[in-house]
Amino acid sequence: MRSVTYSMSVSLDGFIVGPDGGFNWSAPDEEVFRLATDEVRGAGVHLLGRRLYESMLYWESVDQVPSLDFSTREFAAIWKSLPKVVFSTTLSEVEGNARLASGGLVEEIERLRAEPGEGDIAIGGATLAAEAAESGLIDEYRIRVYPVIVGGGIPYFPRHERRVDLELAETRTFDCGVVYVRYRATA
Repeated sequence: MRSVTYSMSVSLDGFIVGPDGGFNWSAPDEEVFRLATDEVRGAGVHLLGRRLYESMLYWESVDQVPSLDFSTREFAAIWKSLPKVVFSTTLSEVEGNARLASGGLVEEIERLRAEPGEGDIAIGGATLAAEAAESGLIDEYRIRVYPVIVGGGIPYFPRHERRVDLELAETRTFDCGVVYVRYRATA
């Protein structure tokens, strides 16, 4: 069965964006960018909320910029070809290799798990991930912790989530101060 993974960058105090909605503190260095590229390469489909989808639209055409380095082109190519499912009540259409979700999150994940396919079911966006977590659907939490305290914003973890016991699967420390932690749900 395909695993559902939730991976994002987070401040040391637990936020994916700061109080102003910005996340400029989470620009990855080359090593962290390579990790993110490998995570996307391991996904078979990516589920996104509207805000994250709109942020990631950048990657649909950035490969046309001639001055990009190889790693940026590589990520763009992988992201562009990755099937995406967008959950939105306001969008009427999406671009590239994306489609609007036709049902609820739980039904979509159950359908994707039942289909034959390679790679993880990646989920992005705090609101969408919170819904998946409340339903007990997240198999792995992948966290890139940045050495910054932003003081508020949108939290990585939902505040009213039920208890989830986890086992440590991997840790890595990068020269830039980012710490990567990967946990698996145990039940």
